[in-house]
Amino acid sequence: MEVMAQRRAVQLVAWDGPWPDDDPDANFKADVALYAHVDPMTTVENLAAALDMPVGAIVWYVLAKWASAGSGALLELGPSMIHRLWEPVEAAEAAGTDAARLAAYEQLRQMLSWLRLPLTDPDSAGY
Repeated sequence: MEVMAQRRAVQLVAWDGPWPDDDPDANFKADVALYAHVDPMTTVENLAAALDMPVGAIVWYVLAKWASAGSGALLELGPSMIHRLWEPVEAAEAAGTDAARLAAYEQLRQMLSWLRLPLTDPDSAGY
């Protein structure tokens, strides 16, 4: 496997806003702001020292793992299941009512409960 030998510098910035109330990315920005008061480098530096690895290698790993998590989830669930999970959401948004959204939530809850069953009940059928 070829290892990227690039050196990159990134300035870590603790950011806590602001953003407008109608920002479509407000949930993500609020999550970023939530972690603005935590210094991740303490953990990264301790882990690197304990494992005798470069700090940059740990940071690279953390960023790569987080950045690829969505693709990993898609691979684990599969495209057909992603589409099946999206159908109730799409139908509820098309209806545009709170009742439709609540019904979609209930349908998603049941679907996820079924998918999760082998993880929570090892004696369940199909495990």
